[in-house]
Amino acid sequence: MLRETDRHFKFDWLTIILFFLLVGFGWVNILSASHSGDAIELFNFSHSYSKQLIFIGLSVVLIIFILSLEAKFYERFSSIFYLISIVSLVGLFIFGKNINGATSWYAIGSMTLQPSEFAKTATALAVAKYLSDLNTDIKSFSDQLKLFGIIVLPALLILLQKDAGSTLVYSAFFFVLYREGLPQIYLVIAVLIVLLSISALKFGLIITLLVTAFIVLTHHFTRKKRPSFFQPLMVILISGALAFTVRFIYQNFLPIHQKDRITIWLSLEKDPVKLKQMKQTIAYNLNESEKAISNGGFAGKGFLQGTRTTGNFVPEQHTDYIFTTVGEEWGFIGSTLTVILFVLLIVRVIILAERQKNQFSRMYGYAVASILFIHFNINIGMVMGLIPTIGIPLPFFSYGGSGLWGFTILLFIFIKLDSNRINEW
Repeated sequence: MLRETDRHFKFDWLTIILFFLLVGFGWVNILSASHSGDAIELFNFSHSYSKQLIFIGLSVVLIIFILSLEAKFYERFSSIFYLISIVSLVGLFIFGKNINGATSWYAIGSMTLQPSEFAKTATALAVAKYLSDLNTDIKSFSDQLKLFGIIVLPALLILLQKDAGSTLVYSAFFFVLYREGLPQIYLVIAVLIVLLSISALKFGLIITLLVTAFIVLTHHFTRKKRPSFFQPLMVILISGALAFTVRFIYQNFLPIHQKDRITIWLSLEKDPVKLKQMKQTIAYNLNESEKAISNGGFAGKGFLQGTRTTGNFVPEQHTDYIFTTVGEEWGFIGSTLTVILFVLLIVRVIILAERQKNQFSRMYGYAVASILFIHFNINIGMVMGLIPTIGIPLPFFSYGGSGLWGFTILLFIFIKLDSNRINEW
């Protein structure tokens, strides 16, 4: 028979250790990125690395508080958390502070708080709660619409604040819905829309439409049981309308900085001289990021020895571009170990999610893994030039209290839910 302490404190220590390894190594790199060559002053809170120490200390307080609450508390009040997050996002339109073109922060004295970092956790809880309801049928179109509404509402509010990076994170929830039984057609349609959009921008409307028509008609005429010709015709017409809409929005409505980033990423500028000039000016962050990573070589320059890091060549290096510090000072070895730590954490969360005995905990666990996966892939893909530049932090690494606290809450709620697994019979 289990003792009371076993029932309430059976936490997954491997996940907790991975968390502290990432946070600790992240702080070391924030120190490097914000160090200007002077003596290190841990208690001079004008420095980013000193402020991050405070954020880490408060994260420990958050962890203790989260783990001390009853596991059922998070399921019981998930709707309240979601409502509070929506109100906090709406409030930004009235009381929000504009930083770098995005109205995503509340100013509290000399500090700022970004509610979108906490809205991800609230949305994950709300989605898990709705999915685990006995009256919810993921196969029902009306329930699918409600689930999409839960996900799209905060994403839309964040998008209206001109924070496209945080908006993109909400695509992670479709992996959760797919795991729970969402028809595969939604995932197929999503992938096809992305490919069609890229093709429309890269190759133009006519080529995109011709290729689409060829693929659709070939599929139609090679099927043994062919439906009416109306079906492939509608697919071609809808694809053409979507391709036209994507190009129209890109040319007329997309903010100039986002348009330039896509132009550089897809090499849409036909004049090679102009394209090179754009890469040197608009893509300055990316160019310096790639130089810093390549400068690290195999073993890296060493702690506080990165010339491009100490020279402040990479803007925002202690926040969105923190991985460039890893690449320069710790080289290929350090970068690989960092990737391995993230992969281990994500895989561990998935394994724990599969072990859950109730649907709420399982779906929330998959939401945690999916959100971490999206952040991790987009951030590292961005600093290496594999995807367009998108302002999105690297979990547990990037400087900032809101980001660190948001990811801490996200992960440790699941750790608490998992610790209660033995009681879920």
